[in-house]
Amino acid sequence: MSPAPGRPRPPRRRDRHGRGLRGPLAPSHVPIAKARSERFDDLVLDAVDRLKPRWAKQLSAVEFAVEEVPPISELGDGPGLLTGDPIPFGRAEPAAGTRPAVVIIYRRPLESRARDREHLGAMVHEAVVEQVAGLFGLSPESVDPGFDDHD
Repeated sequence: MSPAPGRPRPPRRRDRHGRGLRGPLAPSHVPIAKARSERFDDLVLDAVDRLKPRWAKQLSAVEFAVEEVPPISELGDGPGLLTGDPIPFGRAEPAAGTRPAVVIIYRRPLESRARDREHLGAMVHEAVVEQVAGLFGLSPESVDPGFDDHD
């Protein structure tokens, strides 16, 4: 049934199958409502927060970023690609001129190797610690004394 000419249609209250309009599956404040990339960003921020009690001053001059995959220039080529772990989990770039130091963590290589969410969190923390240690010229154990205790 269409409305009378010149009158606007009333808003639809149900879809044509009678099951109601689609809406969010969970409220936006619930963790399940976040996208996988947003949950990964939170893991990186959690890892940085764990380092802040000891390194707050030094970390305030470092930017942290997440990229999907490493650039092709960072990947190995040829027979060496099959040996070891050729795909990096992150990289650190020292400050240059007005650009601050940057630690970049790669999401997909870490997600593809993690067994579950807890293991992914531990791997992200290890990657952040390793990159921060490389940036500061320290060992990972001196950046995070519990580094050897992780999986």
